Amino acid sequence: MRLFVATRKGLFVINEKIGAPHFLGDPVTAVLQDGRDWYAALNLGHFGVKLRRSTNRGETWEEIASPAYPPQPSPDEKTPWKLVQVWTLEAGEQRLWAGTIPGGLFTSTDRGASWQLVESLWNRPERAEWVGGGYDYPGIHSICIDPRDARRVTLGISCGGVWQTRDAGASWSLAAKGMYAEFMPPERREDQNIQDPHRVVQCPARPEAFWAQHHNGIFRSTDGAASWQEVAGAPVAKFGFAVAVHPKDADTAWFVPAQKDERRVPVDAALCVARTRDGGKSFQALRKGLPQEQAYDLVYRHGLSVDQSGNRLAMGSTTGGLWISEDQGDSWRCLSTHLPPIYAVRFA
Repeated sequence: MRLFVATRKGLFVINEKIGAPHFLGDPVTAVLQDGRDWYAALNLGHFGVKLRRSTNRGETWEEIASPAYPPQPSPDEKTPWKLVQVWTLEAGEQRLWAGTIPGGLFTSTDRGASWQLVESLWNRPERAEWVGGGYDYPGIHSICIDPRDARRVTLGISCGGVWQTRDAGASWSLAAKGMYAEFMPPERREDQNIQDPHRVVQCPARPEAFWAQHHNGIFRSTDGAASWQEVAGAPVAKFGFAVAVHPKDADTAWFVPAQKDERRVPVDAALCVARTRDGGKSFQALRKGLPQEQAYDLVYRHGLSVDQSGNRLAMGSTTGGLWISEDQGDSWRCLSTHLPPIYAVRFA
């Protein structure tokens, strides 16, 4: 097992045990392994966003180019044309993708030596309505690359809905039909462009199947995101940030419920993971091995991950808790309770 744990104070790589951190003291917002290359995105505040790449499993790191926006043509636009954070990194067919705050998508075909803004999305007139969901500005946090055709990419944007391309970014269309936003007035609650999907994932074995943890519910699509249906009856709470889907069984997915909006802590201060094995018809609240008293662990969008077998899961929290399950979430083993706040966990 190799697990990457990106935290507020560095990147930890776990091979059965927790190793010494890389970039100690620096916030690591995203991590990716693509073949022999490891990538890490750092947010250094006053010193800006930096990207690092290692070709020798973390023995050494080199700085590579960071995504950069062109000059802003109009100072009146509310969203600045300036990189605030790299929120997610993905790879598909010799191409890297980076989702950023303030809502820009970038690609690289030279292993991160250079990045290009996907202007076809950035220049969409609908972007003017995107707003921040938890951050001051909108952000792309989910990039799903179709394993059958890497030109088909699906994005989750807070708050900007779900977008899709079928031609590697040459053109885009909204794909959030069926979602609704409780935080909007009634006449706009079904507007696809203002939805807040907290996280969107795609099943590798059945790429037409998607799951989304939305700000106000769990949604599922079985037609390639052409339409979404809310899953009723989720246990504990329908709010949360993280979702993971079984890589071989599209009907199996995991969520981490929480109290919504201003509180954002586990319900009744008891941490649990919600799992469905029948496409959302029923759920189980999984608690074995997780703290059930005085637990205030929030799990961020990228804080839950499942490995390629579908049996092993990892979960990291804002209070530095890190848990592993070897049995699809039936039971959990705590690896640490005192890591820095965890932004993302990811199996190699």
